[in-house]
Amino acid sequence: MRNLLRINQPFLGKEEIEAVAEVLRDGVLTDKSGSGPRVLQFERDFARYVGARYAVAVNSGTAALHSALMASEIGRGDEVLLPSFTFSATAGSVMMTGAKPVFVDIDPKTYCLRVDSVEGKVSSRTTVIMPVHLYGLPADMGRIRELARKHNLVIIEDAAQALGAEYQDKKIGAIGDATCFSFYGVKNITTGEGGMVTTNDHELAEKLRSIRVHGEDRPYWVTRLGHNYRMSEIAASIGIVQLKKLPSFLEKRRKNSSYLSKRLSDSKKLDLPAEPEGRKHSWHLYTVRMKGANAGKRNKVVEKLRAKNIGASVYYETPVHLLPLYRKMGNLYKGDLLETERAARQVFSLPIHPMVGQDDLDELSSVLEKILIRQ
Repeated sequence: MRNLLRINQPFLGKEEIEAVAEVLRDGVLTDKSGSGPRVLQFERDFARYVGARYAVAVNSGTAALHSALMASEIGRGDEVLLPSFTFSATAGSVMMTGAKPVFVDIDPKTYCLRVDSVEGKVSSRTTVIMPVHLYGLPADMGRIRELARKHNLVIIEDAAQALGAEYQDKKIGAIGDATCFSFYGVKNITTGEGGMVTTNDHELAEKLRSIRVHGEDRPYWVTRLGHNYRMSEIAASIGIVQLKKLPSFLEKRRKNSSYLSKRLSDSKKLDLPAEPEGRKHSWHLYTVRMKGANAGKRNKVVEKLRAKNIGASVYYETPVHLLPLYRKMGNLYKGDLLETERAARQVFSLPIHPMVGQDDLDELSSVLEKILIRQ
């Protein structure tokens, strides 16, 4: 049996090992201010890469989302518009501020927030719209910005999967009021655990820097509520190296996605991932959709792929509004977000990360085609 072909995995080399070893030799593992020399370098390099004025490093993507909401002074009584077809941390970060997540439906082709589903859910309490660039494809930021201006909403982007993606030739990270990234172990670059918030707003950046160190403006001088969201020097040292490698990672992901789409193009049972004009995918995940399938049939295909050591996965089998915590809120019920729930029954993702070779894709597509014939 072939070795396991994982859905995603980190691509680390001797450069990352040496960077960590250098931090260990220096002996400064974390700076109390959250701004050690390697964190500062990582922030500068990252801001330059995405084209934002400021980047503030934190210790997870969830910390990035929560910090951005706190810095925007979102709290009890506020409502945040966001898709339910996402990882639970998107909505969880809203709940942690005391605000209320208000779920909207998705576009069936892009799986991103559908702007025309938002208007009817804007209320006098709506303060933020939180688009998720799912799988690495940017949401329709042009229309989202128009809607935000119309209703005076803050835009906080969940770009955990979208590092390197572009909208209208502009990198994700320099469009909304704040953009939140994740460097979890299987993201497009990793620091093991880690996150970043980018913004063009100086005041917001200063608030973020305070929030990540317990709300301190200077040592032991707390002026606002904060958390221990610092990024370590070890994590930042890995991030500096990984960011340099990102262009080659993205090129390989794009090459693999293109090749796999060609191999699967004749399938009558799959809808392949889209890349609308004006948007550039970062290909964190290559997600296909079984036409007309129910969850049981889709799950059988995924199980058979896994039996062949092909790490197909489903993102996300249960939309957030149907998870136990959010069902208790009683705001939405099964059937209320039709496109979201239909996608959750039909999608699954296939490996295209930089360690996947053309032979792997040939085998993957051949195995998948044989499985689909029997469905």
